[in-house]
Amino acid sequence: MNGKYLLDTNVVIALFANDSAVNNNLAKADEVFIPSIAIGELCFGARKSSRVEENLERIDEFVANNVVLACDAETARRCGEIKNVLRVKGHPIPENDIWIAAIALQHDLALATRDTHFGEIENLRVIAW
Repeated sequence: MNGKYLLDTNVVIALFANDSAVNNNLAKADEVFIPSIAIGELCFGARKSSRVEENLERIDEFVANNVVLACDAETARRCGEIKNVLRVKGHPIPENDIWIAAIALQHDLALATRDTHFGEIENLRVIAW
């Protein structure tokens, strides 16, 4: 399972829950990256929780210890292309996931996720964690 991976939000949540499968896969990975979109999703989830401050602190610590990849003009171009291809195919997926896929493609990273709908995106390497 060596390689470079972009972690989808659901994989980070599983990591926070100390999921053994995610921990085992991370131990074998060469490098992992976090999409900035996932940080937004995590913060939204934290703010809806009963332990807002504790969860936000955990996210801040996670961000400080990982490489976060942000969106730029190239990401936006890829996002538009992916969204249009999915529209033509008649297989839309959540907007944030399109951005996450665009970051993975832009940086030539495999996407570690538990969502099957990423399989709709051409040329995206998806790894089920």
